[in-house]
Amino acid sequence: MCGLVAIFAYRAGAAPVDRAELLALCDAMAARGPDGAGAWIAPDGCVGLGHRRLAILDLDPRADQPMVSACGRFRIVFNGEIYNFRALRRSLEAAGARLRTTSDTEVILELWARRGPACLAELRGMYAFALWDAEAGALFLARDPFGIKPLYLADDGRTVRAASQVKALLAGGAVAREPDPAGLAGFWLTGSVPEPFTLHRAIRAVPAGHLVRVDAAGVHAPEPFAPLEGLLAEAEDGEPADPRAAFLDSVRHHLVADVPVAVFLSAGIDSGAILAALHALDPELARRTTAVTVTFPEFRGRADDEAPAAAELARRFGVRHRIVEVEEAEFRADLDGILAAMDQPSIDGVNSWIVAEATARAGFKVALSGTGGDELLAGYPSFRDVPRWYALARLPGAVPGLPRLARLLVERLAPGLSARLPKLPGALELARTFAGAWLLRRGLFLPHELPALMGRELAREGLERLAWHASAETLLHRGPRQPIARVALLEAAFYLRNQLLRDIDWASMAHSLEVRVPFVDPPLWRALLPATVRTPGKAGFARALALPEAWLARPKTGFSTPVGTWTARALGIDPQRPWARLWAKEVLRGWGIGAASDPVTNAVRRPAMAD
Repeated sequence: MCGLVAIFAYRAGAAPVDRAELLALCDAMAARGPDGAGAWIAPDGCVGLGHRRLAILDLDPRADQPMVSACGRFRIVFNGEIYNFRALRRSLEAAGARLRTTSDTEVILELWARRGPACLAELRGMYAFALWDAEAGALFLARDPFGIKPLYLADDGRTVRAASQVKALLAGGAVAREPDPAGLAGFWLTGSVPEPFTLHRAIRAVPAGHLVRVDAAGVHAPEPFAPLEGLLAEAEDGEPADPRAAFLDSVRHHLVADVPVAVFLSAGIDSGAILAALHALDPELARRTTAVTVTFPEFRGRADDEAPAAAELARRFGVRHRIVEVEEAEFRADLDGILAAMDQPSIDGVNSWIVAEATARAGFKVALSGTGGDELLAGYPSFRDVPRWYALARLPGAVPGLPRLARLLVERLAPGLSARLPKLPGALELARTFAGAWLLRRGLFLPHELPALMGRELAREGLERLAWHASAETLLHRGPRQPIARVALLEAAFYLRNQLLRDIDWASMAHSLEVRVPFVDPPLWRALLPATVRTPGKAGFARALALPEAWLARPKTGFSTPVGTWTARALGIDPQRPWARLWAKEVLRGWGIGAASDPVTNAVRRPAMAD
C-alpha cells in the first residue's frame, strides 16, 4: 500500500506542473510509503506523477513508481495490491509479454497497454491508480469496486489534482479549503463523510468501482466498471457456494506478499475464521503467522476482555499470539496524533489506530482483518431491524402530513422522552422508506436535528446538496430486491466504505501498515451472498470453517475499547452521556468546526478548516 499523486494541467494556458507542489503532496503522505519516493514530470510540464512506496511485492527498487510501460506510452502510480497478479502475469507472458519486474504494478500497466480500461474487470484486489496515456493526452483514475483504497480529486477548471488523501491535496497550497456544507451535514448524519463529498467543496472522492477520464475537454463523468449495486443484484439470486472453499480461496489470495503477514485477532467469528483458513491452507504457514490482540486494564476479568478467547483460538489453530495491553496514559499521549492522522472526520477509527500501532510495533508491514464479515454474513442488528421497521412504518408514513405531525407531537408533548430517545420523534418520518429506516438505525443525528448543530441555513444547504436519501434510494433501485441483500448494500456502500474501510486506511497508514480485508472481496460476495439472503447469520459459515461451537453462542461485542470513558475524563465530560455524539463534536474541533448551539465554537463563524 502506498500514496499516489497526479497533477494534470489539461486546459490550454494552464500553468505547468510545479515540482515543489508535486513533492509537497507526496511528502504529506510519507507515512504511507517509507520505503521509497519517486516523481516524474512530462517534458512539456502538463502532467506530473508522484509516489510514496510501502514495499510489499517485489521489494527491489526496479518496482519503484512512477512506472513506465515497456512501450513508453503509459505511466502509472498505484496504491494497493492485485491479488491475482501472478495468474494475470502468466497469461501475459503466454501472449508474448516480456515483463521487467515481478510486481503487480507492471501487470496493470501491461494489461492496460493491451486491453485498455477493459482490463479492470480482470483485477482482483484493492486498488486506486492514476495512469497517464501520453498518446491520447489523457489521465485515467480508477478505484476498486468496494472502495477499499481511497482516491480524491480536485478540479479548478484548468488543472486537476488527485491524491490518496484529502490532507495531501491541501498540503500543496493550490486547492481551496472552503468548507462544504454537504460533507458536514453528512458527517452529522452518519458519523463519517459520505462519498463523493469531503469537508471541502473543491475535493471529491473518485467513486468506487468507477473510472474517471481527464483530457483536454476536462474531467469527464465517472464511468462505472464494477458498481457495488450491480454486484449484489447479480449475486442475490445465485446458487449458494461452499462457504469453506470460497473463503479459503479469498484468504489464499490475500496472503500474496513478499513480507510476513500478521492477523488482527479478536474473540469474534470473523477474525477467527481467518485463523481457521490459514490452518486449513497450510498448517506450517499458520505456525509461522502471528496474531495480534489488543486488551485494556479496565476490561481484565470482564466479558469485554477478548484476550482469553483469542488466545484459545490461536492455540486451536496453531498460530503465534501476541497480546498488547494499552493503557489510558498511552491513549492520551496519542490523541493529538490520532486526530492529526484522521484524513476525514470519523466517530470511529480509534480501535483501528490502536491495533495497527501494536501490529506495526511488532515489526509487521501487512495484516489481515475480519472487517466486512458482518456486512456479508448479516451480522448486524440492522439486518433484522431495518426490514421490520420499514414494514411497520410504510403505510402510516404514506399518510400526507402524518410523519411530520408525529414528530412535532412527540417533541412537544414528551420532551423528556425525546431527550432520552433522540431518534424517536423522527422514526415515522424516516422509516417510511427502506433507506430512511436504515438511517434511523445507523444515523448519528437525524435530519431534523441538524439546524441546531449547523445553523438553519447551513443545514438546509448541506442537506439539499448532500441529497442522502435520494442517492440511497437510487442505489437501492439499481440494486438487489430482497430485504437482506438491500441492507447488505446499504451497509457496504455507506458504513463499510465511508467509515470502516476509510478508518482502517488512515489509521494503519499512519503506522506504515497495510491492512487487507479478505471478507471484502467481490468473488467471495458472489459465492456467499445467496446463502446469506436465504439464511442470515454466521452459524453456517462458522461451522463450515470448523470454529468451536461455543463461539456461536458468544454475544457479539466487536472490538470494544474504553475510549469513551478515557476521552470523557480527559475532557471533563460525564461518561454516561451519549458518547458517539460528544465524540463527533470533539473530532470536528480538529477541523476548526463546532456545533451552532455550542457556545465555545460555531460551524458558520469558524475559520477555514485546519489540516
